[in-house]
Amino acid sequence: MAKPMDEIGWKELELGCVILEPGNASEYHTGSWRTMRPIVDSETCIKCAICWMHCPDASIYQLEDETYAVNLDYCKGCGICAEVCPKDCIEMVEED
Repeated sequence: MAKPMDEIGWKELELGCVILEPGNASEYHTGSWRTMRPIVDSETCIKCAICWMHCPDASIYQLEDETYAVNLDYCKGCGICAEVCPKDCIEMVEED
């Protein structure tokens, strides 16, 4: 099991931030440094899942109504989801 982030000292980090323990990505919230955030317009979403398939961070998830939302704990703001959306229902906005 992965060691919680608050228990890891800097001397314990692997060179190059290599992940050696499988399944520990949920411990490390990586979206705090993004400069842009995706906003999904669920009214125009056609539920095609193209954004979900292309997200390199697996930060897009399906809601109960089968539209999609973004988990901002992991989204790095790359904008791939907005680029591949066939209905342009994902807008990238500047982070506060």
